[in-house]
Amino acid sequence: MRNKWMPALLMVLMLVFSMMQPEASVKAHVGEKTDSACLSPKIVQLQGDLRKLWIDHAVWTQRYVVSALANLPDQNETLARLLQNQQDIGNAFKPYYGEEAGNKLAELLREHIQIAGKIVAAAKAGNQADMNKLNKDWQSNADDIAKFLSAANPNWQFKDLQEMLYTHLQLLTDQIVARINKDWEGDTAAYDKYETQIIHMADAFTEGVVKQFPDKF
Repeated sequence: MRNKWMPALLMVLMLVFSMMQPEASVKAHVGEKTDSACLSPKIVQLQGDLRKLWIDHAVWTQRYVVSALANLPDQNETLARLLQNQQDIGNAFKPYYGEEAGNKLAELLREHIQIAGKIVAAAKAGNQADMNKLNKDWQSNADDIAKFLSAANPNWQFKDLQEMLYTHLQLLTDQIVARINKDWEGDTAAYDKYETQIIHMADAFTEGVVKQFPDKF
């Protein structure tokens, strides 16, 4: 008896399942559309471009610190590449804020790197007085960057940018100090935090640009 009714039961189950399928399929399709609508290709492109530029900033800064502290022969070439990165970041802002603004940002970022170089030299020499003075100069430059960017885009609040940039400086300082002290574990941990934070910073810039210029995306 069981064998007799089994095919019929299977047919009923298949029929019920086939009636349920379209609804599930539609829900899945709608979900895919919603997800893809969150980030347009242009937003994804901008996010990728800015992340790469700021990760390059982290990588080449770290390479310069290593080179300068160890007096490696690639020091000048590494510094040149790092300074080029600052212009590259400025250039990435030009489509939205213009040639002059992009060059101004690059100039402020180059100043950030130049002060960093002096801090590395002072730290290497154990000159705490110079380090304290240079750190104030560094924070003043960070304030200038925060003022400049917050004036350009209302979505970038000065205090938020200032906090973000100060954290950036502290994490770089942590790397320098750890490396001088031959604390390789601390150096690695500081760099990991530094890179993660710089990606968040890049994403904050992407979000601000997209909010200010929605028609471009």
